[in-house]
Amino acid sequence: MKKYIITGLLVWLPLAITIWVLQWVLGIIDGVFTTLLSAGQAVLPASMYQSIDDLRHVPGLGLVILVGSMLLTGMFVANIFGQWMLKQWDRLLSNIPIVKSIYSSVKQVSDTLFSSSGNAFREAVLVQYPHAGSWTIAFVTGRPSGEVAEKLGEDFVSLYVPTTPNPTSGFFLMMPRSSVRPLYMSVDMALKHIISMGVVAPGGDPHHDTARDLPHPPNQLG
Repeated sequence: MKKYIITGLLVWLPLAITIWVLQWVLGIIDGVFTTLLSAGQAVLPASMYQSIDDLRHVPGLGLVILVGSMLLTGMFVANIFGQWMLKQWDRLLSNIPIVKSIYSSVKQVSDTLFSSSGNAFREAVLVQYPHAGSWTIAFVTGRPSGEVAEKLGEDFVSLYVPTTPNPTSGFFLMMPRSSVRPLYMSVDMALKHIISMGVVAPGGDPHHDTARDLPHPPNQLG
C-alpha cells in the first residue's frame, strides 16, 4: 500500500505544484488589475461603478488584459514612431531622481536577459563552488568590464550560479577563464538538471549519465 501511495503521489505532485504556481501568478495579476480598477473608480462617473465591480469577479481577466497590453505595446514600439516614443519615455524616467536608478538597472538586466541579441545564459559551464573540489553548474553572463576588469588584471568571465530547486535566486561570481569548464548541454537542460537537484540527467534520462560518455568539450568562451 505504501508503494502505491508514493506512486500516486509522484503522479499528482507535479500537477498540483503546477496548478499552485499558476494560481499564485494569476492571483498577483488579478491583484494588480483590481488595484487599477479601484484607481479608475476615482476618476470615472458613479454610474460606471457597477460595471467596474462586475469586472472584478471575472476570473483571469487581468491576465487577458496583461497579455493583450504587452501584445499591443510590442506592435506599437516595432515601428519608427513607437521607437521614438519609447526613447522619450526612457529619457523622462532617466531624469527622475531615485526612479532613474531603479528603472535603468532593471531595464539593463531585462534587455540583456530577454533581448534576442543578448548573450546572457547562452552557455552552461562547470565551476568549483563554494570551495575547491566541489563542483556546480553555472551560466556565463559576460565578462567583467570597466574598473572591475582593470582591478582583476586577468582574463575573467562573469557567471551566475543558480540555487536549487529555485533557480531565480543565486550568486554572481567572477572567475578566471582557466577555472571554467564548458559543457555540451544546452541551457534548458542544465536548468532542468539544477531544478531536479541532479535527478534529471543531462541527457534527459534519469538513469543514464550522458555527460560521462562525452569527450571533454573545447573551450567556447572566447
